[in-house]
Amino acid sequence: MRVGQKNPVTRRWARRGTRPSAPKDQRTASPHVFGAICPALGKGAAIVMPRCNTEAMALHLEEIAGAIEPGAHAVVLLDQVGWHTTEALDVPANITLMPLPPRCPELNPAENVWQFIRDNWLSNRVSETYADVLDQACAAWNKLVDQPWRIMTLGLRDWAHQS
Repeated sequence: MRVGQKNPVTRRWARRGTRPSAPKDQRTASPHVFGAICPALGKGAAIVMPRCNTEAMALHLEEIAGAIEPGAHAVVLLDQVGWHTTEALDVPANITLMPLPPRCPELNPAENVWQFIRDNWLSNRVSETYADVLDQACAAWNKLVDQPWRIMTLGLRDWAHQS
């Protein structure tokens, strides 16, 4: 998920007939949150990187591999972006990558996570510095990880958990 000074403006509660203002920054400093969730256990693992590339993806996979319970194996759903599927990517032994079909973001539970984080913790704000953007991104992810029931609600898919 790209997080930056140029975040979206979302709906706001207001008295009928009024038009409340919402801050919107035009600067474009944008770190990226690489996050993965385990909806069955309500756990998550993430890193924040300055750009999206194979090196960042490799570091993300290492973070996921370290968060997996001993003896367990993770299946990571991902889109078919080049740096997700390149042969240069070293995939840890306890992870299997499962590319989703093209143009099917609704199949990826992480999309719901990103939308929730943006709508609830990252929109309608202006950040003074890039460091502030990083702090807000990390705080939003940590807030999500502190709510395992939320991860379960956002991430569970019936088709993924059938016997």
